[in-house]
Amino acid sequence: MQLADKHEGTTTKAFAGLRVLDFSTTIAGPHCARMLADMGAEVIKIETDGGETMRTRPPLRNGCSTAFGQLNVGKKSLVLDLKSEDGREAVRRLAATADILVENFRPGVMHRLRLDYDRLRAVNLRLIYCSISGYGQSGPSAELPAYAPVIHAASGYDMAHLAYQPGRNRPDYCGIYHADVVTGTYGFGAIASALYQRTVTGLGQHIDVSMLETMLSLTLTELQSAQFAVKPPPRPMFGPTETANGYVMITVASEKTFQALMGVIGHLDWITDPRFATYAARRDNWAEVMDGVEAWSRLLTTDACLTALGAAGVPASAYRTVAEALADPQLAHRKALSSVQDGGGSFQVLNLPFRMSGADTAPASAMAVLGEHTDALREEIGLADHASIPTGKTAATR
Repeated sequence: MQLADKHEGTTTKAFAGLRVLDFSTTIAGPHCARMLADMGAEVIKIETDGGETMRTRPPLRNGCSTAFGQLNVGKKSLVLDLKSEDGREAVRRLAATADILVENFRPGVMHRLRLDYDRLRAVNLRLIYCSISGYGQSGPSAELPAYAPVIHAASGYDMAHLAYQPGRNRPDYCGIYHADVVTGTYGFGAIASALYQRTVTGLGQHIDVSMLETMLSLTLTELQSAQFAVKPPPRPMFGPTETANGYVMITVASEKTFQALMGVIGHLDWITDPRFATYAARRDNWAEVMDGVEAWSRLLTTDACLTALGAAGVPASAYRTVAEALADPQLAHRKALSSVQDGGGSFQVLNLPFRMSGADTAPASAMAVLGEHTDALREEIGLADHASIPTGKTAATR
């Protein structure tokens, strides 16, 4: 039985019994907290009466954002005014019962709200408090405003990417927010590590996650090359290879796959040709290699190219749209998508990209209405009779 099938019917959740207070907005923090929810933690998303900004982001159906749903499915919804003493007291009481707190305000905001780590640690020594920010919680840049596109530019990531675009001198536009998603994932990993350490020490801790350092971690060899005055040699660049009706991506990263590719395109003689016989030689003559590949691929359809390359064991793929990728039978086999219901109807969200033989990692199937759990949570912490913010407004009104 394959691992993708083994978890079928498993109801155990790895983080069952943990409580998370999620103060985060937009993408990085909510993504982190969504992962915790998928793993079984009770995640309480804390918002103001108006709801956070992602509630208004498209795609919208009946006023409900599926982008917000992708990031927040499975969370409870609590509305509080954090600038009021009532709201802060509610947080303090909840923090006493919580295992984890996630926030991605600009550094200093939680301190001004008197909800910083030191204050909440005083009511719960086991609290794991994760702060996600653009540049970290301290230092000369700590209080600068930051969003993913800014961090892509500030980290050198955009210019590193530009170096691989022949003939280009202007960085690309930013449409996909890598910094947010990867930083949220690092936050999840740090929290999981802190949970294990807590089993040893009995104590929580403050986690400080930097988007800037996250993006630098993606540069890998570029980060190393930047430390030395000698310009690194050019690498073979993998880009679109033209076919008779489109493009394919072909990646040759070993001697074995290079030799296989040469067999496919009818140039076995190139395996021993001094221009291509070694990695260093191919690197210096990569344009000629790709000219030879495209002389072959332009005569065939994309499907025909992929069939030939696949038979030879050469890694390759067509360039697909996201919609085409979502229709891949491989995703269906792995049950990679789950249906979620909100005020606008049903939509699909992507599950966690890993499967566990002993734990269920699928998300919940419904979205909470804004403020849906406010009354119940206030009653739990003994504030049911105090002044509270009106609740029961549907996400469709946001």
